[in-house]
Amino acid sequence: MSTVKLAENNSISIPPEILKKLGLMPGDSFAITVADGELVLRPVHSDSKLPDIPPVTAGKSLSEAIARKNLATGVQFIKGIGPKLAELLGKKEIRTVEDALYLLPLRYEDRRELFRISSLRPGLSAVFSGAVLSVDETRTKSGRSVFEALVQDDSGTILCKWFSANAVWMKRVWKVGRTGVFNGEVSQFGYQREVHHPDVEWLPEGKDISSLLAADPANFGRIVPVYPLTEGIHQKTMRRVMRELLTGFLPNVEGVIPPELCPSGFLPLREALGQVHAPPSEADLADLNDGTTAAHKALAFDEFFFWELGLALKKRGVLLEEGIAFQVTHLYTKELARLLPFELTAAQRRVLAEIKGDMMAPHPMHRLVQGDVGSGKTLVALMAALIAVENDYQVAIMAPTEILAEQHWHTVHGWCDKMGIEVILITAALKGKAKKEALERIANGTARIVIGTHAVIQEKVEFARLGLGVID
Repeated sequence: MSTVKLAENNSISIPPEILKKLGLMPGDSFAITVADGELVLRPVHSDSKLPDIPPVTAGKSLSEAIARKNLATGVQFIKGIGPKLAELLGKKEIRTVEDALYLLPLRYEDRRELFRISSLRPGLSAVFSGAVLSVDETRTKSGRSVFEALVQDDSGTILCKWFSANAVWMKRVWKVGRTGVFNGEVSQFGYQREVHHPDVEWLPEGKDISSLLAADPANFGRIVPVYPLTEGIHQKTMRRVMRELLTGFLPNVEGVIPPELCPSGFLPLREALGQVHAPPSEADLADLNDGTTAAHKALAFDEFFFWELGLALKKRGVLLEEGIAFQVTHLYTKELARLLPFELTAAQRRVLAEIKGDMMAPHPMHRLVQGDVGSGKTLVALMAALIAVENDYQVAIMAPTEILAEQHWHTVHGWCDKMGIEVILITAALKGKAKKEALERIANGTARIVIGTHAVIQEKVEFARLGLGVID
């Protein structure tokens, strides 16, 4: 069997034996289609009858390229979306099919059962049907408009409420005697059960409830997802869009994490995405809303895997980048240790040893020092700063507020002054001649340690030989 491969430039070369088998010569036209992972080549003739040519199997790389191309399809080209809806989806950063598939539901509603009104209980999000018994517009004590509709079935009544609604429009829609299917969360005030801003599907004339539910499987008779939306898009619209995408594009999703690296029993990426958007009928609603289903765990693992992979690649890139290989001479660090009225803790010594190792390496250091208030993080930072100063480099220490910057300056300045190391404070409050002199001392290298707020990274602040940056 001949194999057609995709070149690096995405071109396809057809072997001569395949052209000969199809009865084609160079320059002849032929059509290419893809079906079930197979590339099908057929000659284009003037007549409509095409010869029955067996398909030519495409290489795996070609199938993957086609899948990626399909997932990159713009949402405006999907059936039922169009430019206007695509523009609204763009506000949620949804521009491609893949973007939409990764718009995960915020929560889920159980619409598998149609409840009688008498069985509705506070806290229950339920689907029920009934006829509008009465409508009214009232106002709260603060003057807020409230539209109310009393809905009744053969078991009882329940009050539906909308706040700040357009009463004129609502009265045209919510006509007495009109029957519909409603969905919302039940609450209770005093002896009155209420549903605020329920979703409604009105029963067409001549139709019964069962036919209405059967005609809308995306919104009834199942656990439905509730998506994060932007103004102008309704949940029903988003569910319809997702149903279309799942049907047409979910088969293009391929997980790339090797199975041996996945925890035992984890769902493949394609199946996990499908179940998150369209939970199976036997799914547990609490697990879905807690995000603890097997599908949610699989997606979480997938996300964390690539997050960790990204960090590892970033770290490798940092290691490849050329940095400063500091020498630890202990010219100032031993002097500071002698001046301290206490000894460093074991944890401080351990962290300092790790920092020294990083600073001595010929690559940039990216390190996070974490500890409780009063654990000595500032002292550790000062020790690292002194290693840079020993190597004739400057240090910038940036704090989030002026108060904290001043506190660091008082602490660091107190010790460094005894060792003859100049420390300068730079904040937005520094003005005029004082600011000009401080900037000059930083630029000529006289100031060895610079402490401040975000002012230390402004364009006017030029360091003579910056070697270490510390961010609090």
